[in-house]
Amino acid sequence: MTLKVKYADFRQITRSRTGQALFSTRAEIEQLSYALLKPLFPVTKGIRLLGMTLSSLSEKQLESELQLRLSF
Repeated sequence: MTLKVKYADFRQITRSRTGQALFSTRAEIEQLSYALLKPLFPVTKGIRLLGMTLSSLSEKQLESELQLRLSF
């Protein structure tokens, strides 16, 4: 999972973590997302763009593919 943050002053940072196994639940994705976000707070300057990317996903297709929402 990769987090990209672009600040109001156009500085940007990227942070990533590799999981031990494939994600099997939404809770696992949220937990890793929060772990990447936690060091950014409290925010001292404005954030203009925040992006989270999942990569190296399984090639196995799920019966019901859907896009998950993360509640930040």
